[in-house]
Amino acid sequence: MDASPELTRPLPAAVGEDFHPAIALANTQEGPGQGASVDLLGTPEQTTRWMVTHGLAGDNAEVQHYCSNRLRVFRSSVLGVLDSVTSGRPPRDQDIEAINSALVLSPMASRLAWSADQLFHVAQEHPATRAVEHAMTLVAADLVELLTGPDAKTLARCADQGCGRFMLRTHARRQWCSTRCGDRVRAARAYAKKTSAGR
Repeated sequence: MDASPELTRPLPAAVGEDFHPAIALANTQEGPGQGASVDLLGTPEQTTRWMVTHGLAGDNAEVQHYCSNRLRVFRSSVLGVLDSVTSGRPPRDQDIEAINSALVLSPMASRLAWSADQLFHVAQEHPATRAVEHAMTLVAADLVELLTGPDAKTLARCADQGCGRFMLRTHARRQWCSTRCGDRVRAARAYAKKTSAGR
């Protein structure tokens, strides 16, 4: 049986993904929701698309199976570290080691660049053959900034039991990573209340 369109379509970006690629990477494996899970890095093509979409690789990037697997393994360490923050448990040594190793994976050189849409900006040069290493380095650097900066206090997990994605709690009452999760929880509560009242 084919999965419903809702299950195969990724959720809207969680609050904070646009600012922190580390949160975006952690959220590439979406929770089971209504019985199915979605991995946005499931194939090399999906991995390439995700990296390009999040500005971690150039349009000409082409990720192979080995590199796609490598990014998924790295994702598990990012997940482990973020989970340690939201759960209050100490991080695993191997996750910290994986993040620190990623920080020095890719040789990068900053250069001044100009384009009509971005005007003057800083561009990073890296070998095209090391696109995944470059992405891992950028994510690791962002994770360090996230965990040691002011956003660390707002890091949370979506309260929807079928989601659990990471997000930034932009205000104290925020419980869900997106309006879609909030609507789903509210609908489930309303249905449960109606069913209970009908008995």
